Amino acid sequence: MADGLRVAVVGATGAVGSTMLELLTERGFPAGEVVPLASKRSAGRQVAFGDRELEVRELTDSQIEGFDIAIFSAGGSVSREWAPRFAKTGAIVIDNSSAWRMEPDVPLIVPEINPEATDGHKGIIANPNCSTIQMVMVLKPLLDAVGLERVIVSTYQSTSGTGHNAVQELKTQAQAVLEGDAVKQDVYPHQIAFNILPQVEVFADGDDYTTEERKMMAETRKILGEDEIAISATCVRVPVYNAHSESVNVETTKDLSPESARELLGEFPGVTVVDDPAAGRYPMAVDAAGRDDVFVGRIRRDPSHERTLNMWIVSDNLRKGAATNAVQVAELLLERGLVGSGAKATANR
Repeated sequence: MADGLRVAVVGATGAVGSTMLELLTERGFPAGEVVPLASKRSAGRQVAFGDRELEVRELTDSQIEGFDIAIFSAGGSVSREWAPRFAKTGAIVIDNSSAWRMEPDVPLIVPEINPEATDGHKGIIANPNCSTIQMVMVLKPLLDAVGLERVIVSTYQSTSGTGHNAVQELKTQAQAVLEGDAVKQDVYPHQIAFNILPQVEVFADGDDYTTEERKMMAETRKILGEDEIAISATCVRVPVYNAHSESVNVETTKDLSPESARELLGEFPGVTVVDDPAAGRYPMAVDAAGRDDVFVGRIRRDPSHERTLNMWIVSDNLRKGAATNAVQVAELLLERGLVGSGAKATANR
């Protein structure tokens, strides 16, 4: 029975993991049991799950048997080691790290965009990068309607994308600056309070683009199934607690007016158009935080190039950018009969 599903949340004490637990209850996911798993140092802690608390268990071989779904947000190295182990036991892994995203036999899923890709999974499904998810949610309806030639994106990424410690570092540094005290940095290579860092993640040897920028470019092509789209990304960290923002320049194959773009985007599930700049209405991080939709506004023609639009996209990176998308993938598995009682029926067709 679907309501007897056993679900593991691996990395349950992190920013995304705790949001996953919150969303499983908030969205009424039909799980009979949810088990939070984490490292040895976090074992025994209590984590919130709806109106009750669950005890965190240590991630060990003895704890991974008997799950239907395992949702991971514990980093790439943990996913590389443990996702195949879970899959071997029969669980379907939904992984939020970058470990599996570009593997050719691992589906990279945004449920509103490519739900059919789940059908070919081999035990592991990848959750895209947070910045990629919110951008492709806007690109997809444009692609379907008029085609895409080129995308140039600059991101304004919040500190929660790096985790609890990064948010705390921003708070501590901001207080230190305001009080005239010495500023200490640990999470980021430079002060983040009252500053902007043109680096998200790291530079691989010999590469002028960061790993985050490479992710956005490669993942966008894979999700949309369009290898020929020209994409250039610049990823920037800003002193915001939560929700990523993006300035996106889109060259379409056929001409599309801003008015038609607003209409297309307003009809796409999970996208909300907020676009009345004269009245001060446009997407902002403080408004997107805590919400699941992707917000788009400032849609206007690029006067420097034909068939090109500029737009501003904002989304909560902990929710749609990570936890919400992962839980939606789990819901999708149920809908498509790929897990629970429906999975056997699907397999026997």
